[in-house]
Amino acid sequence: MKFKTMLFFFCALTFFNSQAVFCEEPSPTPLPEKESTSPPTSLATEDIPPSLDTIVDRIEKRYAGPGFTARFDQKSTLKAMDITDTAIGKVFVKRPRLMRWEYESPEKQIIITDGNELWLYRPEDNQVMKGKAPEYFGDGKGASFLTDIRLVRKNFNVTLEKDDDEHHILKLFPKKKKYDIDYVLLFISRNTFDIAKIVTYNSYGDENAIEMKDFQFDQNLDASLFNFLIPEGTDILRIGE
Repeated sequence: MKFKTMLFFFCALTFFNSQAVFCEEPSPTPLPEKESTSPPTSLATEDIPPSLDTIVDRIEKRYAGPGFTARFDQKSTLKAMDITDTAIGKVFVKRPRLMRWEYESPEKQIIITDGNELWLYRPEDNQVMKGKAPEYFGDGKGASFLTDIRLVRKNFNVTLEKDDDEHHILKLFPKKKKYDIDYVLLFISRNTFDIAKIVTYNSYGDENAIEMKDFQFDQNLDASLFNFLIPEGTDILRIGE
C-alpha cells in the first residue's frame, strides 16, 4: 500500500486507530446535554463574551439542519517520522451518521460512511478498503460529531480556551479513554458560529488539522451519496487485514 496515500485517510479517521496509552489530563467539567430544536440562524459577535454553554448552544443551532457541504484543506503531521502531507477536497454531511469526504488533491480518494459501513476508495489504484463504520466513526470519532453536533456534549468534556481575533476555541477531551485521541481543538467563528477548523492530537503528538470553508447549510442531500457501489473489477481489501 502507498503510505502517503493512506496517510490522509487514517488521519481523517482516528490517527491510524493505534492503541497507545493516553497522556493524562485533568478532567474538565462536562457540559450538560441538551436537545436543540431551533433552526439555524445568523449569529453576530456580542459585546459580552459568551459562556462556554452559550457557544455550544449556538453551534448546535447552526448545525441543526438536515445536512451541509463544505470545502476543506487538510494538513496531517506524523511527529515521530517528521512527515507532513496536505490535501484539499469537499465534504458532504447528512444527519445523523452519514459522511462523504472527496479528496481532490494530491490524489483523488473518497471516504464514505452510511453509519454502518465504511468505504475508502482509491480510483487511480482500482482499490477499495471496506470496514465497519462504528470502529472508526462511532461516538464522535473521526470528526463524526459533524453529523450530529450534540455528540460534542455527549462524548467529550469541553473547556473554553483563550479566543483569538476571529474564533472561540474549544478544547475537547474524549470521555472514553479507549480512543487514541489526546484532545481536539475546535475553532468556532465568532460571527457565524461555523466550525472553521478542527485540530486533532493523538498521544504521540501527531496532528491532523482540517480547515473548513464555503459552507452550504440546510442541504437535503440524497442518501445515495453515502452508499458506495463497488465498481466491477475493483480490488477489495478489509480494513485491519
